[in-house]
Amino acid sequence: MFKTVGLVARYDKKRAIKLTEELTAYLKEKGLEIFIEETLQGKVKSDGQFLPLKKMETDFIITIGGDGTILRTCIAIPKPDIPILAINMGVRGFLTEISPEEAFKAVDRCLKGDFKIERCKKLAVSADKLEAPDALNEVLIAVDEPVKILYARIYKDEREVLTSQADGIILATQTGSTGYSLSAGGPVLDPQVDGIILTPICSLSVLRSIVFPSESKITVEVLRPKKVLLVVDGAYRKLLDSKCKIVVTQSKNEAKFIRFGENFYHRLRSRLLFHGLKDGENCG
Repeated sequence: MFKTVGLVARYDKKRAIKLTEELTAYLKEKGLEIFIEETLQGKVKSDGQFLPLKKMETDFIITIGGDGTILRTCIAIPKPDIPILAINMGVRGFLTEISPEEAFKAVDRCLKGDFKIERCKKLAVSADKLEAPDALNEVLIAVDEPVKILYARIYKDEREVLTSQADGIILATQTGSTGYSLSAGGPVLDPQVDGIILTPICSLSVLRSIVFPSESKITVEVLRPKKVLLVVDGAYRKLLDSKCKIVVTQSKNEAKFIRFGENFYHRLRSRLLFHGLKDGENCG
């Protein structure tokens, strides 16, 4: 079923580098053509081809890291999105599917076609003439420096909904409802609830969150300060002038994850509700 594979990994963890090398050898034995993200060149000992993510047109991709590794992969890979098998070497790894110990069995199942594809909606983002990459988790609009407040008007389908005075505004997917939006006080959405969550950060009002229908066109008209920061999934950043209008809609693109059976609520219980950071760890 699969003939080509891409490998993306954290380069700040020796375990991730070692597993990348071991998987490269294993996949080569299975007869697959292997492509490795170019940032690993010089770190990974392999005779696989090194490519930038934007050129990684493979049958599937294996990520070795946490949610951050997945998000930067989803932003950069060619569209339509390639299925991702995510191996957890982060802290929470909420979007990941398997542990490093399960990697080789998971590869065997992939090659046999013994898996399901989970499709996750994305958000399309534009601001004046800027076309930002789609967001799998969230779009953040924030001030460009601390101790300033973002003043903005929020519109749904061209109708004004509210005026926001906050440190920033998060617009999240149902996938992103378990990320930054949740940390800022937003709700968790069941994957079957198709919506766009607006969550202000440290709002001066009592407003916490609004869940809009997924087909909504949400416009954020920035009133001040003079510069604001647009961040997509923590990986894409752009400084914008004030008086800009940032438009967020549901994208035609979807992220695709290889799943073997673990459901959303199991991941929620085991990786978010009862999980904490260990000393010296970061979220990768």
